[in-house]
Amino acid sequence: MISLAMREQVKSSSIIRAMFEEGKRLAAIHGTENVYDFSLGNPSVEPPNEVKEAIFEIINEENSMAVHGYMNNSGFEDVREAIADSLNRRFATQFSSENILMTVGAAGGLNVIIKTLLNPGDEVITFAPFFGEYRNYVQNHQGQLLVVSPNTKDFQPNLEEFKEKINPKTKAVLINSPNNPTGVVYSEETIIRLADILREKQHEYGSEIYLIADEPYRELAYDQVEVPYLTKYYENTIVGYSFSKSLSLPGERVGYLVIPTQAADFNNLISGANIANRILGFVNAPSLFQRVIAKCLNAQVNIESYNQNRELLYNGLVSFGYECIKPEGAFYLFIKTPLENDVEFCNLAKQKNILIVPGSAFSCPGYARIAYCVPYATIERALPGFKSLISDMKGQK
Repeated sequence: MISLAMREQVKSSSIIRAMFEEGKRLAAIHGTENVYDFSLGNPSVEPPNEVKEAIFEIINEENSMAVHGYMNNSGFEDVREAIADSLNRRFATQFSSENILMTVGAAGGLNVIIKTLLNPGDEVITFAPFFGEYRNYVQNHQGQLLVVSPNTKDFQPNLEEFKEKINPKTKAVLINSPNNPTGVVYSEETIIRLADILREKQHEYGSEIYLIADEPYRELAYDQVEVPYLTKYYENTIVGYSFSKSLSLPGERVGYLVIPTQAADFNNLISGANIANRILGFVNAPSLFQRVIAKCLNAQVNIESYNQNRELLYNGLVSFGYECIKPEGAFYLFIKTPLENDVEFCNLAKQKNILIVPGSAFSCPGYARIAYCVPYATIERALPGFKSLISDMKGQK
């Protein structure tokens, strides 16, 4: 018998993954070209050439025992130094290798820092809509996730409600920008106000509140939109990053945490995170791909491909009568569902072989997420189905 906790986890297993599996089932029936799977945020753009070149160079020229062996739980020091130097050039920060901890993707990094920070019963605040796994990550470490309701006007964080929900149990605030599922980039004005609220509440309660920035989509921003680098706005910021999207390497599971020296209790933070990296079973980030990404820090996927998808999908859906905010980043578009019941709407979409994820999975019912990290032709073929779907809705009113 599995644990009671895991039984509950199995019951509430990710609807995103369930949709992905449904897509494979439908493809076997109707043919892959006739199923339009917008469920999973799996990059559709190939990794840059630098990645392949780096792999061959490392395998052929570097000492294999060093490449594949253990290292410090934080990761290779030269890799961490290279990342720190890159961040310093780009964002005028002052990091060194001691501020970087290599992790098994952004998900591994979030689990590491949440385990490091939380006592049983501590609260982590996040803003709806949010990536549903956040709830699991916090519960994994005996914390409670407190959700701020969505601001559906522009999907910037609802800071008035946020201010009311901070309390003496608040240990951390978890944000994601560019955001999954909306594609919205949190503005500098929003970040400044958020930081001011956090400082005010720290002073009021006499405790430290950490801001955890989940940033796997940082490099995927369009129309010259700037994504603020949060350590410059709030001292107790910890950044989690992944190369899954910026280099199209989701299966390689490599990323890092940035823990700034000015963060409260820095020495214990970095020591605790190192130990958490080990006892969670990660031990260290994948060694080969640590070395690969160190050679590819200036490389980037062709985001123009994603931008073309964004323009085609957004313009098409709006012309049909769908309501949505034009995404500024990531590769998701978040539509208001014509039916109040978003799950029912997504089931109707499935009848047209269109797979999208209900907003309820992101704590934002009445909406649906469309992942446009797919071939351009998939969107072209799917648009008539989206048009037919909303026409059916209008015909029933």
